[in-house]
Amino acid sequence: MEKAEQSKAAKHTKTTESDSKPSAGGGVQSLHRAMSILKVVAHSREGVGLTDLCKTIGLHSSTTFHIAKTLVNIGLLRQDSESKRYRVGVQLFSLATGAFDEVELLSLASPFLRTLAESTGESSHLAVYAGALNVVIIDRVAGSASLQLTERIGTARPAHATAIGKVLMAGFPPEQLEASLSDCVLDAVTPKTITDVATLRQTIEDVKRDKIAFDDGEFDTEVRCLASPVFDFRGRMVAAIGISAPIWRLNMKQINDNTELVKHVARNFSLALGYQDTADKEC
Repeated sequence: MEKAEQSKAAKHTKTTESDSKPSAGGGVQSLHRAMSILKVVAHSREGVGLTDLCKTIGLHSSTTFHIAKTLVNIGLLRQDSESKRYRVGVQLFSLATGAFDEVELLSLASPFLRTLAESTGESSHLAVYAGALNVVIIDRVAGSASLQLTERIGTARPAHATAIGKVLMAGFPPEQLEASLSDCVLDAVTPKTITDVATLRQTIEDVKRDKIAFDDGEFDTEVRCLASPVFDFRGRMVAAIGISAPIWRLNMKQINDNTELVKHVARNFSLALGYQDTADKEC
């Protein structure tokens, strides 16, 4: 029955008026329909056949069939060869895992961010890589010292101009790092920003070796930052944690005093994520 319905849907070219009529946001409409299909399939433990899928989301069989086929092709859905029922695909599991990883990071980050802020008196922050050589701060805790920096959560920053960015770039596989640096333009955010690829590459190697990165007014002329990597149970670098402060307060003595503290907190955060600490582990 299900096979016959799918065969009919594949051959059918005539659609209902609502399906065939173009809309002002056709791409958005298709996305909404795809999401509706994914939600129905995700909530079915036994999988969903085409007929039930059409009834549930209220679309014509041919429309549903073609959208589902596309979702299968890109791995968000899979189709059982015998029953022809649709189930969640590997790519959807991968996306969900990535989202879960970030949620887990945020849920565990607070005590480590507080430790940094309370121990140093400076603002602490947690950041992740956002793609296109940008990083995003996803959590922060204000310190107790005067003139605290206000770093808005969710704002993208250039990786090459920040301590957190240098840490996260140090976690790239070699081929990803080379591909990222081979055709990039390192814009000067301040006069101190690294704009030479060779210099940045060497800086990243230093970060991989020392597990610490430093930003000396490279994103904001009045701010210095320290950051260290956070690893998960698979040994992957998943975030960078660090502190930032006015340049006159985070002087070289304070940097030296706080370097081991930042590394220690980052290491403890990694252990909380299941990381197996080894003395010679590289980023």
